[in-house]
Amino acid sequence: MEHHDVVASADQEYLETPSGSTYEHTDADVWIIVKFLFWLAVSAVIIHVGLGLVYGLLIERAMETGEQRYPLAVAQGERLPPAPRLQQFPRKELDEFRQGEESLLQRYGWMNRNAGIVHIPIEDAMRLTVERGLPSRTPEGGRSLQTPGLMPSDASSGRMMERSRQ
Repeated sequence: MEHHDVVASADQEYLETPSGSTYEHTDADVWIIVKFLFWLAVSAVIIHVGLGLVYGLLIERAMETGEQRYPLAVAQGERLPPAPRLQQFPRKELDEFRQGEESLLQRYGWMNRNAGIVHIPIEDAMRLTVERGLPSRTPEGGRSLQTPGLMPSDASSGRMMERSRQ
């Protein structure tokens, strides 16, 4: 039986390189990696310089030709997408709409001049309604709606009155 040295921990076992051991010859060659990175950097610089030149030429060409590419399209004017279109400034348009509605409620004006229909401020309209009262409708027979025993039928929409059966 051979006697093995007892090692305190697994980490201490690998602190020293055993004699006769070297690196593996099948590992990656550093020189090949360096050459690859060099040519990668050179090609990246060439590509970026080439793209810069192409963009410069395209910008020059666009500035040289000041006329429209399609001259017939100039006569058509600005083309808009079909309705409904998105609002550019919805909050501004909503504020303008509310201000217009508020001014309509606060002033006098014609709704239909030919028919003689006007609008008045809402405060005045409410005051006049309270003073004059709401118009009431009487049934066709001239009787009041308060007549006991009369009630509207299901299909009458409140117009025809019939006596309830008791």
